[in-house]
Parts: sequence; structure tokens; C-alpha cells
Amino acid sequence: MAETYQLLDGKKAAEALREEIAHATVGVKEKLGRAPHLAAVLVGEDGASKTYVASKVKACAKVGFQSTLVKKPADITEAELLEVVAQLNADPEVDGFIVQLPLPKHINEQKITLAIDPKKDVDGFHPMNLGRMVIGLPGYLPATPNGIVEMLRFYGIATSGKHCVVVGRSNIVGSPMSILMSRNADPGNCTVTLAHSRTVDLPSITRQADILIVAIGKPGFVTADMVKEGAVVVDVGIHRVADKSRSKGYRIVGDVDFASVAPKCTAITPVPGGVGPMTVASLLLNTLKAAR
Repeated sequence: MAETYQLLDGKKAAEALREEIAHATVGVKEKLGRAPHLAAVLVGEDGASKTYVASKVKACAKVGFQSTLVKKPADITEAELLEVVAQLNADPEVDGFIVQLPLPKHINEQKITLAIDPKKDVDGFHPMNLGRMVIGLPGYLPATPNGIVEMLRFYGIATSGKHCVVVGRSNIVGSPMSILMSRNADPGNCTVTLAHSRTVDLPSITRQADILIVAIGKPGFVTADMVKEGAVVVDVGIHRVADKSRSKGYRIVGDVDFASVAPKCTAITPVPGGVGPMTVASLLLNTLKAAR
């Protein structure tokens, strides 16, 4: 067993990235006569979404950005939300904006994503930005996958020639992550396996991973028997699990059973404090790009 593992502290890596962004922001302010401006649209009362959006607003203040939070009730109609998107697209003072997912069931997320101006799509979800990523053109990279790449860079995790297994194939994390890890870049140059809920004998696949990135959306899904000795594990999941022993009545856990998996790893991300802060920092990086 790996006696000690390195904790991939997303707060520390994000802090370093934020310092670079804050430094660059000074030049942008001089050129534009204003700070870069990120807007976030929050629909409904989803706990995890509220936490994320609050951290994004806080992060903007830290780097000298302006931020706007647009709150809408869960029963907003799709047409009304499309109108909000249209207003933000047209606002010359807003450099980039995000519509926090997931959205209520009666709203078509794809329709909303397609309505966002690709030039302001700092989440990197628009097909135009995803397409640019696939063929290696500059654009906005999806915030979470890019945050993970930046974290691997910060900690000097070797990726070239490694077998990277990504568990989860969402358009937001899993699919773009597999592309970024396989591209001819550093970090990158991995041999990538993209596994998901329909993968037959998933543990036999995950046990082959030098780098295991888990974004399947199930609390504590990956256990020690699914991870090989010395692997690097990145846990993208974030869940509130009821816990009466905590003052808040819940605790935050990831997709990986940290207690059992960590001793087998050379490096692993914690939840919370791992990928989350890097997602936010990556979003700021895209907003800076948009302002420029």
C-alpha cells in the first residue's frame, strides 16, 4: 500500500491561478475602463447550485472582477429564461455568463445552452466552443475539465503515456475530459478509456488506470477494490449526504470513497476542496479571456 499520498488541494492550486488572474485583470481594467464582468443565472433553490454560485461570486471579488447574480424562481418558463439569456447576450457590460445547471425538469437545458452567445459562453458548453476544443482551436474550455488539467499542471502530475480512465460521459465533464487528456499537450498525451454506467465489469477497467477521473454522480461509488496501487485519483463528484452528527445536518462527499481509496493512491483530490475551487478558477480564466 502507498504509505503516504499527496493531497491535491484545489484551494491551493486555485489560489495560485487566481493570483495570476488578478495580476492580468489590472491590465484589462486599464484597457476597458472597467473590470471583467461575470454574470451567473441561478434558477430555483438547489442546494449544491446555490453553494457553487456563491463561491463563484466570492471568487470574482477576490480577483477584482465585477459579478452579477440573476436569481429566478424554479417555476420560471423556458421562454422567460431564454429572454434572460438574450438580455445578457446583448449587454455590452457583461463579458461572460453562466446558467447554473441542473435546471428544473420543465426547461430544456440544451435549448438554453444553444441560446448563449459562444463569445460569452465562459462555461464552455456551447457546441461551437466544444468543437473548437476537439480540433485544438482556441476557445473557452469547459470549466471543470480545464480546472482538472490546471490542477494536474500545478502539482506536476506526469500524464504523458499514462492510461487515464474517465468514469462518466456527460457533455459537461466526462466527454471533454477524455479529449483534453488525450490531446497532444502537457498535461495530456494519455491513452484514454471513457467508461460509464453501461460499461461491463467496470472495476476491471478502473483498476487499469494510472490516472482515474471519476464523474459518475453517485456518492462513494468508487471503492478501494476498483483502484490500483499508486494511482492518481481525481474525484469530480459533490453530494450532500444527511448526517445528524453534523451541525448542518449533512456532510459533503464525492463519487470516491475517500477513506478506503486514499491509502492506495500516490495522489488524490479531497471533496470538498478539490476539483470545486479549480472549476471556479477556470471559470474566471475564461471570463478574463472574454474580457480581453
